Amino acid sequence: MRKVLISACLLGKKVRYDGGALAVADQIVERWRSEGRIVSVCPEVEAGMSIPRQPAEIFISNGQSVLKGEADVIEKNGTNVTTDFLAGASIALDLCLKFNITVAVLAEFSPSCGSSAIYDGSFSGKTMPGMGVTAALLRQHGVHVFNQYEIAEANQALLAKRGD
Repeated sequence: MRKVLISACLLGKKVRYDGGALAVADQIVERWRSEGRIVSVCPEVEAGMSIPRQPAEIFISNGQSVLKGEADVIEKNGTNVTTDFLAGASIALDLCLKFNITVAVLAEFSPSCGSSAIYDGSFSGKTMPGMGVTAALLRQHGVHVFNQYEIAEANQALLAKRGD
């Protein structure tokens, strides 16, 4: 049975920087849950970051640049947490490899999980096109990354690859 990697916060787990969740109420996700397809991950927590924690953003760049060593992930208080974000991305990739996961649904706008838009690094609430660190790493390794607004599309990608 094909598994799907999903951001823990989207499953209702209170793992976000502010101790909250972004739970999605979606019939497809519920079906995946009942079928035992879901592998849950919060890259920041898996890397050892606390709950709650300072908000973090990629400073005027994107996840691809962080992976290349050209940009950093910075907390609002100025602390550089790039190493934590790289470690979390690596853990998420390891899960995909372990469970042969080719489809992921990750939380949009997150500096880890954003798949098409992230915050711009100014901590002003402004977003810009781009991917977070985990989304970029997974895509580099052939995982199809979607956000919580693209669950139907993620399901189509899963069905296209199903062998069960």
